[in-house]
Amino acid sequence: MDDVALRDRLDRALPVLVTEADRVDADAVFPRASIDALTEEGLLGLLLPEDVGGLGATPAQFVTTMSSVAHACGSTSMVLLMHLVSSAVIDATADGGREDLRRELAEGSALATLAFSEAGSRSHFWAPVSQLQPTDGGWLLEARKSWVTSAREADVWVSSVRPADVGGPMESELYLVRRTQPGVSVDGRFDGLGLRGNDSAPANLSATVTEADRLGPAASGFGQMMQIVLPWFALGNSAVSVGLARAALDRAVAHVSGSRFDHLDTAIADLPTVRAYVAKAWTSLRAHETLLADTARRVAEPDEGTVLAVLATKAGCNEMALSVTETALRVAGGAAFSKQVGIDRPYRDARAGFVMAPTSDALFDFAGRALCGMDLF
Repeated sequence: MDDVALRDRLDRALPVLVTEADRVDADAVFPRASIDALTEEGLLGLLLPEDVGGLGATPAQFVTTMSSVAHACGSTSMVLLMHLVSSAVIDATADGGREDLRRELAEGSALATLAFSEAGSRSHFWAPVSQLQPTDGGWLLEARKSWVTSAREADVWVSSVRPADVGGPMESELYLVRRTQPGVSVDGRFDGLGLRGNDSAPANLSATVTEADRLGPAASGFGQMMQIVLPWFALGNSAVSVGLARAALDRAVAHVSGSRFDHLDTAIADLPTVRAYVAKAWTSLRAHETLLADTARRVAEPDEGTVLAVLATKAGCNEMALSVTETALRVAGGAAFSKQVGIDRPYRDARAGFVMAPTSDALFDFAGRALCGMDLF
């Protein structure tokens, strides 16, 4: 798929997301119509290979897609991100198998998500505290997952757990769990500050799994999280931050350029201080877009700097989105605070990124360790 074809698909789908975004946010409802629009354009198969009906996108095309979707609707971007990262894990561990499932994921007839975070290990998503228990015909995967995006909507969950013969805290395995199978339940409804339509909720798992449900070899979960989940999730989450920041800044620039002080016969943008704020925010946004593009290139062609780039890019883009959306609110003033300008939604949505595991503080620590030649774990 070339970039023009991708842009055409996005241009056809995004108007639905724009139309639905305010309602999804206000009512905290799952963005079904938006996901359907992306499905119709084949975008739920973005990272899956063409031989199972996917688009075989590059990391750079993945970034373009995620930032464009986030610019239109933050909630939809998070649902899509979890589906795409889950699909990437399932595909990478399939060894040519699970063709029916991969086709379902590509065509959008099955929605996937990650079920990693647990209260016992909090934002350290790579270290589940739940443990498999031997049972007739397999193992009992019993876990309390803190946050599962698309919890009531996703058909397939990629769930982490420690093996039955537990070793160190970093030993884990990933299993396919179907939302409708016995022993899976979802608690409560999401009512958050931002990303209000992403249907994130705690979940209880007491489900039987077998070796056929395991993704990859025994005790390979940590490696898959570091080699597959972290790079794709960090890229996608960074792109979401970029898209949200650009949405807020675009609306702020339109407001200050078009709104006037009638008694002075001047525009808000005639104030040098306002122009300076806008310029500084744009500079930070462009710098992080460039960093993100370089990191996407490194993920496509890994080198010794890829891990550091992945860690720093998510942290940097998340922090940039906080700053840029804050500036957008500042320069647009009371009109933005009262929702007239449309900055409030990306402003709130952008605050999810820096607390989303791995948190910015954790990532800056990891990046510092990498820079100082220390072990990450």
